Amino acid sequence: MKRFCTVFCVLTLATLGVKAQPVSGSSYEMMLTTAADCLAKNDYYNALEWYDKAYDEERDPSLRPIIARLHYLLRDYTRAERTYATVLRRDRDNEFMDLRFNYGRVLKMNGKYPEAIAELELFLSESSNDSLKVLAKAELTGAELAMELPDLANGVTVTNLGKNINSSFSEYSPSLNKGGNELFFSGFDTKEVILIDEENQNYHAKVYSASRTGEDWSKPQALGNTVNRPGVHTSNVSISSDGRTMFLTRAVLEGNILKDSRIYYAMGGEGEWGAANEVEGINGDYLTKQAVQGELFGRDVLFFVANMPGGEGGFDIYYASRQSDGKYSAPVNLGPAINTSGDEETPFYRDGTLYFSSTGHPGLGGFDIFYSSWDGQNWSDPLNMGKGYNTSVDDKYFSIDEKGYNGFLVSNREGGRSTHSATCCDDIYGFEVAPLFTNLVAGVFDEAKQPIMGATVQLIEVLPNRTTEVGATTNEKGNRFDFELDFDRAYLVVASGELHFPDTIELSTYELSESKTFQERFFLKAKPVVPAEPEYDTITIEEVFVLENILYDFNDDRIKTEAEADLEVVLELMNQYPEMKIELGSHTDNRGQATYNRNLSQRRAESARRWLMRQGVDRERIEAVGYGEEVPKTISAKMAARYDFLQEGDVLTEDFIDALPTEVLQEAAHEINRRTEFKIIEGPTSVTIKRTSLRSNKQEKSNDRKALPQAKPLQSSKTNPEIHPFSSLYGKKDLKGVPIMVFEEREVDFGEVPKGEQRYHTYTFTNKGDVPLKIATVIACECTMADFSYSEVAPGESAEIDVTFDSSEKDGEEVISIDIILENEEPTSGNPIIEKIKYQFVVVKP
Repeated sequence: MKRFCTVFCVLTLATLGVKAQPVSGSSYEMMLTTAADCLAKNDYYNALEWYDKAYDEERDPSLRPIIARLHYLLRDYTRAERTYATVLRRDRDNEFMDLRFNYGRVLKMNGKYPEAIAELELFLSESSNDSLKVLAKAELTGAELAMELPDLANGVTVTNLGKNINSSFSEYSPSLNKGGNELFFSGFDTKEVILIDEENQNYHAKVYSASRTGEDWSKPQALGNTVNRPGVHTSNVSISSDGRTMFLTRAVLEGNILKDSRIYYAMGGEGEWGAANEVEGINGDYLTKQAVQGELFGRDVLFFVANMPGGEGGFDIYYASRQSDGKYSAPVNLGPAINTSGDEETPFYRDGTLYFSSTGHPGLGGFDIFYSSWDGQNWSDPLNMGKGYNTSVDDKYFSIDEKGYNGFLVSNREGGRSTHSATCCDDIYGFEVAPLFTNLVAGVFDEAKQPIMGATVQLIEVLPNRTTEVGATTNEKGNRFDFELDFDRAYLVVASGELHFPDTIELSTYELSESKTFQERFFLKAKPVVPAEPEYDTITIEEVFVLENILYDFNDDRIKTEAEADLEVVLELMNQYPEMKIELGSHTDNRGQATYNRNLSQRRAESARRWLMRQGVDRERIEAVGYGEEVPKTISAKMAARYDFLQEGDVLTEDFIDALPTEVLQEAAHEINRRTEFKIIEGPTSVTIKRTSLRSNKQEKSNDRKALPQAKPLQSSKTNPEIHPFSSLYGKKDLKGVPIMVFEEREVDFGEVPKGEQRYHTYTFTNKGDVPLKIATVIACECTMADFSYSEVAPGESAEIDVTFDSSEKDGEEVISIDIILENEEPTSGNPIIEKIKYQFVVVKP
């Protein structure tokens, strides 16, 4: 009697069949006895042959379930489906209810997912077999998943390695050397049925290697006896990342049962391998196989497969920590996150990700390839690799190179080379992943959809507790902006223009499975154009002219420091026109008693006169008049142009001010009433002064390198005296229902900073709006660290933003802008409110 070998399931289950010579006139009972004997020895091929003969002899329907099961075990799913269908079609009494689970699984293996779902749902509704119902639920979920997934992941190409590598029998466990030009794998390297008799003892699986030249593989060569020990099956080869260690499995079959399987290792590389020795610490009174190198907790480990007692199911994946070459600590089960009541096999580890195949997790077919990420403490929930990598049959031995674009897998999918059926045997496949990319192309336009030249686009990465600027570009010659993006990132993109309000969009590259170009268009709103003030003012006799910087605190008559600049202008006029006499008239707001206010205004006027007298001006040339609250300010056209809550001709009486809608506007009107004016009462009929002379104090402050205070609210907005030009609310008219962020100063100067040192500043702001304010994020360059609170700031409350500047990567003079993005939105556009603060510095050598 001769025997031949058919090896399925990549030596996970090895099947040797006794090929009996035909027995002329065999009785039905002898056929059944022979078939049962073969089945008891796991000789599925010969068991199927004898059961087929017996069924042909007597047509006994009780044999059909056995024959269907044998077709399934031999991975002939077409015949298995046909046979199960015949059995269940006649099962009107649900005698074979458990077979419906097998039938549903076979339908799934043949890619008939709707039919498989129907059969599995029927089984779940009728069966009382709880253990099978657990598996059926996973099969049902997998079939539903298969119907949802695309046919093939974009950019992935899977190709059979061809006849130089793959034979008509199974090949498995492909593993590249360190250089990537030599492929090691296990197989039989035969084109015909393997006959086992006294003349053929060299039938065992061996480890082979093949070299690659370009896209072609050489004819495989079996490694020497130091690796391929005669008389045992040598399989499941893998090469360590440094190329120095080969791991392999040596298996012994007793009859047709996998009796022993142990993990070995060999040292060497570069075409020479030493004798294989058994790995210490992980082998035992159980089967071990499929070892690969990995890393956990910062240590080298060995992932491997075993069916040791106490596991989660059949074969589980374990790891053991490396102690020295070939010696490892006690095995540790990866636990229920990875292992199931089914089988988990063929692990592969790369850069924090474990790839493996499973029959217990919901899959498209039999064994599906999954992956799970390690976060330093736990494994993530395994995810199916999807179609292309997985099919309706068995897909195993996934591996991928360091760059992540090329790899291998093993599958019995149709189209491969086989001896028994279209899906009986495994081939090695190569896959290639097209390099993925993602980028941003942004265009900046105005509301009329015309390009904005000179705009700036910032790309900011949004991290859990901070943001960092990736890049910022100003395009003076066009309106297109290009940025390369990274995968698994969240970004904020801010577009701005000197004459336009900024706008933002958010985008995410998380969960991208293919290359993508984000195309975004910004349509920026123009800032209101404030007419330029004339360079000169002409003052005629008896015309009242307001000294804008001579303002007073409530209930105070002292001259503020900032008032001196305007008084110096008056002093220059008095010196230029010696014959000129003037009146300094002071006014108060309407709060307080009239007599008190008149006296207060008189003191204020006399305070201004005393300042001029100290500079040498005769008392007789200055009349100081306190009008109190009797002459409220009448708004001129020039003032109405600056404050659009006021109209030309408005008189700021008590009734008028009380009718203003907010306290902020009321206080602004009171401050306008608290003023000092001068008019010429004798001398020249007119004088001409440069308007910037009356702004000299502000200009000096702008050049002061110690601190840049907030611009005066009344001079910074036509709409609302609290809105600063650095706010995206600047120019907006309807500000109900929005927070108003008022800073003590928006610009500061760190002066000279020795390179490498840090500077700190706290920006304090108050919410002057009527709703709570909440900061979403603060954006600055990498040299800036901003610390702020995510808590709401109620109306009237104040909060702080602490800013740290690190000069290590800076040189010379620069102004840094810090964008504050609020969760609150602008009332009309729905865009986030954006506020800006700045600091400047000059980095010098230490």
